[in-house]
Parts: sequence; structure tokens; C-alpha cells
Amino acid sequence: METLAVVVEEPERVTLRSLTLTPCQADDVVVSIDFSGISMGTEKLMYNGSMPMFPGMGYPLVPGYEAVGTVVDAGENATAMIGKTVFVPGSSKFEGARGLFGGQAKTLITGAARVIPLPAELHEKAVLMSLAATAQHAVAGGEMPDLIIGHGVLGRLLARIALAAGVEPTVWEINDARMAGAEGYRVVRPETDERRDYRSVYDASGDHRVIDQTVMHMARGGEIVLAGFYSDPLSFNFAPAFRRELRIRIATEFQPDDLATSLALVGSGRLSLEGLVTHKVPATEAPTAYGQAFSDPNCLKMVFDWRDIA
Repeated sequence: METLAVVVEEPERVTLRSLTLTPCQADDVVVSIDFSGISMGTEKLMYNGSMPMFPGMGYPLVPGYEAVGTVVDAGENATAMIGKTVFVPGSSKFEGARGLFGGQAKTLITGAARVIPLPAELHEKAVLMSLAATAQHAVAGGEMPDLIIGHGVLGRLLARIALAAGVEPTVWEINDARMAGAEGYRVVRPETDERRDYRSVYDASGDHRVIDQTVMHMARGGEIVLAGFYSDPLSFNFAPAFRRELRIRIATEFQPDDLATSLALVGSGRLSLEGLVTHKVPATEAPTAYGQAFSDPNCLKMVFDWRDIA
């Protein structure tokens, strides 16, 4: 079996080409993808060549971990999944390219245990469920944020989850193009914020300088949650952090329970996904869409439409 896939051949060179898939096993499902999204964090690092080395990293690679589609075939132990709309966090079952994370393809084969059934009516917004689950995983480890750094999709989802819990956070943003779009919370430039008593700060910017930028605005015993992904080493001045007895927590990959909680929030109407997918293009435009996604500040989420691609 073959599939058309987005392949990062080397930093800043993206192609769309056919790849052979490894055979479907007894516990696998075959998913025909409708939509996939570009991650503005890890996928940007893969694209520009700054992703730190860890197992599975290398070129050429199939990027992406935000895909949604329909199960069209399955191994003998997973036939009950056929016909279901599912979220797919990626696949490694490619020949001739690494699958990190392997979600940007027309057809994906992966273990049935890795896919999550979704309501079909979410359409392209379903690709946002990985970021919603990432935000949920971050807040599940501590207090709700009263300050969020970065007003991209992750920052907005963190703010919306906080609002659903009865907390009205402040969001810091330095890009004028991303100041708008807040409902129920305020977005300000950091230099204009006079508060000095934040207790729960969540960074969604990926800026390695975030600790020193934030510590002067925090209360004693406050916590900074690193919810982004950082290609540069993080460092900070010890004395100001010491005086505030600062705590630092790293939020890593979401777990199935986080995704289930996020789906429940969306299904109940307490978490909205509206207004976050700003660009949708045919997957055939992938070679140029990556550059736009990472350079256009008005692009919050770029989604590929695979439905009409043979």
C-alpha cells in the first residue's frame, strides 16, 4: 500500500510524494485522512532544522501529529473501528522516510489503541484536539493559570480552559497581529502589565528567556509551567527566583485521559474551538504552506484538506 505524504527532505525543503506503507497488522487500523494541521511548535523546529536530536529525529521525515479521518480498513483484531471518525496522533509505518510524528499523509496505518473516536461534525476543527489535550495536560498538574504567555492557539486554549474553570487570566503577547480575539480575558503587552502577584504562569510561547521575563511579576511561591517546546537552553538569574521561592514545572505530552477530558469540554460547549483554524488549503499546497504558516503572524493554525486528493 502507498500513500501521498508530506516529507521534510531537509530543513526548509518540503515535498509531497508517494511513500510505501508497512503492512497492516492484526491490531492496526487504516485511516483515510480528511484534515491535518501544522504544529506551530515542534513542526516549526523540524522545518527549520533546530529540533533537538532524540530517537526518531532525522531527515527525510513525515511531520505532523494532528490528523483526523475515517477508518477504512483494519486488522482482524480491530474491525469494529471501521467506519469511525478518529483523531490520529501520527504513524511510524512509512518506508523511505522517518515518521516523526508521521501525521501528514493521505493514508495512515497505526495501532487501533492510538486512535481516538471523534464526533464527525467537528470537521477540520478536530485537528485542534491535540493542542486542547496539551493544554488540559498542563493545567491538570497544578492551579489554573492567572497569567499566560503567548496568544497563539495553545495560549488561547489555555485561556478558554481557565475561563471554563471560573478563572479570568491575563495573556501576554508581543505581536500586534495576535492581540485580538480574546473573549472574557485581557491581552496586554508585557511591558504594560503592572501586576506583581501572579501565582500560576503558563508559558505557551516557547521563548527560552521566559523565566527572567516573568519572575518580577510573580508572587512568592508562584509557579511557572513550561508548556511550550524549547530548542535553546533555558537559564535564569537565581537571586530574583530565590527571593520568590519560584517553582518550575514542565508539562510534557498529553495522555489519553487529557484528550477524553478535552473532548468532554468541547462536547458540553464549555470549551470552544471556534476562530482558531485561520487557514485551510489543499494538501497539494504543502510545499509552500509551511513557509506561510511560520512567517505569517495572522496564521494561527494552518490545516491541510486531503479529501479530494487521490
